[in-house]
Amino acid sequence: MRIIGIDFGEKRIGVAAAESSTRMAIPVTTVEVRGDPVDDLVLIAQDQRADEIVLGLPLSLSGAEGPQAQHIRDVATALEARVAIPIRFQDERLTTRQASHTPTMKRSKSRAKAGSPGRDAVAAAILLQAYIDTQRPYD
Repeated sequence: MRIIGIDFGEKRIGVAAAESSTRMAIPVTTVEVRGDPVDDLVLIAQDQRADEIVLGLPLSLSGAEGPQAQHIRDVATALEARVAIPIRFQDERLTTRQASHTPTMKRSKSRAKAGSPGRDAVAAAILLQAYIDTQRPYD
């Protein structure tokens, strides 16, 4: 089973993926938002052959949901109408900040452009790994 993690932003969408057999999230790509973000998410799910989608839910530091979290929930509702796979949510507080401090992101700019999936994809991997880690224990 292939699970994808989405770090959804107004300008960019970070994408990470994991196979349920390995239980390890890896950054995949960053996609520029081109129009209707739901169209972009449908294409990402198809391209990645996703069996499950985990959307990052932007909560405040206190854990409360604000307007951004409601926007993500609205996007998820629209997405559910277009894909026949489960959509889950994962707290994404501080994932982008955490991603900025990973060794992958500390590379020189020229190396990062050449092979790095980008900060948003790394943030997606962090939130997806957190989701995976909260699911059933290892067998």
